Amino acid sequence: MKIRISFVSILSVFICLQCAEPRVDQTRDVITLKKGWKFEKGHHPNASKIAFDDSNWQNVTVPHDWAIYGPFDKNIDKQTVAIIQNGEEIATEKTGRTGALPYIGEGWYRHTFSLENFDQTKKVLLLFEGAMSEPEIFLNGEKIGEWKYGYSYFYFDVSEYINDTSENTLAVKLTNVGKSSRWYPGAGLYRNVRVILKNKESFEQWSTFITTPSVTQDEAKVNIKTKASGSDLKLVTDIFNADGHKINSKETSTVINSTFEVNIKVNQPQLWSPETPYLYTAVLKLYKGDILKDEITQRFGIRTINYSPKTGFSLNGEIRKFKGVCLHHDLGPIGTAVNISALRRQLKILKDMGCNAIRSAHNMPSFEQLELCDEMGFMFLAESFDEWKKPKVENGYNRFFDEYAEKDVINLVRATRNHPSIVMWSSGNEVPDQWGSEGVKRAKWLQDIFHREDPTRPVTVGMDQVKAVMESGFGAIMDVPGLNYRVHLYEEAYERFPQGFLLGSETASTVSSRGVYKFPVEIASMKTYPDFQSSSYDLEYCNWSNLPDDDFVLQDDKPWVIGEFVWTGFDYLGEPTPYDEAWPSRSSYFGINDLAGLPKDRYYLYRSRWNTTDETLHILPHWNWEGREGETTPVFVYTSYDSAELFLNGKSLGIQKKSNDTKQNRYRLMWMDVKYEPGTLKVVALDDNGNPVAEKEIKTAGEPHRLVLDSDVQTIKANGEDLAFVTVSVEDKNGVPCPTATNQLNFEVKGNGTYKAACNGDATSLELFHLQTMKLFSGKLVVLVQSTEDAGEIKLTVTGTGLKKGEIVINSI
Repeated sequence: MKIRISFVSILSVFICLQCAEPRVDQTRDVITLKKGWKFEKGHHPNASKIAFDDSNWQNVTVPHDWAIYGPFDKNIDKQTVAIIQNGEEIATEKTGRTGALPYIGEGWYRHTFSLENFDQTKKVLLLFEGAMSEPEIFLNGEKIGEWKYGYSYFYFDVSEYINDTSENTLAVKLTNVGKSSRWYPGAGLYRNVRVILKNKESFEQWSTFITTPSVTQDEAKVNIKTKASGSDLKLVTDIFNADGHKINSKETSTVINSTFEVNIKVNQPQLWSPETPYLYTAVLKLYKGDILKDEITQRFGIRTINYSPKTGFSLNGEIRKFKGVCLHHDLGPIGTAVNISALRRQLKILKDMGCNAIRSAHNMPSFEQLELCDEMGFMFLAESFDEWKKPKVENGYNRFFDEYAEKDVINLVRATRNHPSIVMWSSGNEVPDQWGSEGVKRAKWLQDIFHREDPTRPVTVGMDQVKAVMESGFGAIMDVPGLNYRVHLYEEAYERFPQGFLLGSETASTVSSRGVYKFPVEIASMKTYPDFQSSSYDLEYCNWSNLPDDDFVLQDDKPWVIGEFVWTGFDYLGEPTPYDEAWPSRSSYFGINDLAGLPKDRYYLYRSRWNTTDETLHILPHWNWEGREGETTPVFVYTSYDSAELFLNGKSLGIQKKSNDTKQNRYRLMWMDVKYEPGTLKVVALDDNGNPVAEKEIKTAGEPHRLVLDSDVQTIKANGEDLAFVTVSVEDKNGVPCPTATNQLNFEVKGNGTYKAACNGDATSLELFHLQTMKLFSGKLVVLVQSTEDAGEIKLTVTGTGLKKGEIVINSI
């Protein structure tokens, strides 16, 4: 199968505004309802009524996740199940599977707003970008509609329900049931809610689709299709480059079935790629006669993608592989409430690792995440469902599939198909429907919907039942056959599937705890320990998965393997495998980075392969092993260099060189017989001629003495939303990091900012993120500081008993 795709992208018309006040222009107002919400959990049957008294309800800002504030409780959503996708046959009690946080139950939100420019000639849309879950929407006491899927975007035309001059009362009922998720889903209005006020003659929501039928070095032919309401309309399209200079303009007056089609050139186009994420801007103006009726301004990028059995995947004519990670939608200590600065920090960390692609596992991504991927240069695999008709969990999406699947796919594609970052759709992940003819029909039906809504991109499914999809034909019909794990079946799948290439749609699922090392050092599956941690020697995995090195070999040696999406880029709340049945354990161990966003050792293993522009030289484990003197303590080095020499207290322990002896030897330098003695461990990287080119050392630390603070940014915006992530670590009196410190710390924020949360990355910690105290884990934790709407200095002070306090000043502008 050969797929040729050329594409240009636009951003959504509802670009995020910075405050709850309307942006008034000649044509439309967009009000983002952030402040002024009232929230209460529980059953409130009269809360939809205008006169309902909500004065005692909690004041919240949306986006909002009601469950992230805890407490952690092992009895929340306790499930006695056999996890089929993990190969389990006997049901056992699972705790912490959905994060052990109180997301289950009914919750109500209320908000009042007015529309100063509203009259009967206007149209009003109410847009929800994510509401967990089963939202029912009421406006001025009337039910205007409902949706079911908590990850879906949806909107209603509420023009007939709006009051002309007085306030409007919006009420939202959300219902989260138990046994509805395999991970922490969050709860509440966790993404933005917007009111769009526009003329009756206006662009239809999510109707604009821009493609490039051809792209050469000299010019790109840009095709724009959009729908508008009204008659006798005219469209004027202006294209601007990244510097804001107009480079072309065109007027179109022909309308067929209310659809405009515009063809316009961009000369010497700058192509979008992860290395050069160049974005243009299109301004679309809709006129009736000489009167401007509607206007939307959208950024877009020009690029081509191609999937071919001969070359695999190509971007802009260049063959490349996906160096990707899977991401759940929670943002660690702030839960699922979307936050641009938290998303940006994640992407910056991944960019430094050399990652070039993201998979939204296993649901629709946020608009903010896609906008950042456009800007920062990440290819994107946008996924829709974790479940189809056959259930994984009792109260999952299977309840809604027949009625909502097509509507949810339509909304996903129409709302996001114009992002240059998206290069592939996924209609599902490890669905039980992989068995049997009915599953094949469902896969084909969903794929056809994606193709109808967007004929420019291929569709995949994350398939874990590889033998089944070989026999049923399920895998053969997919545009891109995506394999979740099953590395031992790659060769057979390649031979039997007709596409001529395979994608590692989900790989590795290696488990580790940051800064924790276990002895003896050995490869192990589903290994558990009394402290409920996993070893950071990166040799432990799950019974369905494998080690990173297994995937590296396939990526390097098989040109028909077009890349991988590692499970996962960051730890996430819920799914604490291999400790599903242990307590306390409430978040995952799969992440390359921990829940606080701090890199684990595995980060440097991937960086040594993926980041081809910067050197990587990293030593593990730490060198504080009191009581292990004279015992074997293997040393691993993750490096972009092929060889290195190791020294302990000045004595050479020999040179190691990467080789093909084992998969691990091919990608890691390992000194397996090192005997521990305190002091200095140093590695010297060597070039091809054996000359020293770089070195790194770690030392045995003394007693914790002082706290050191380091922020990911020096300035943040004074918008009441922006965050600074401050890493707190502890050093001895000589400035040596203390990698085993577990001191209890306290946090104080003064000035024009507030304390938001803290996280130490410990999957077993039951300390609440929003309280101003937390223990260090493996010598570190992260404090989140949030701006107010007043500019100025923000001072964070961190203290701990017996430690010299740490202070840092962040500027809010």
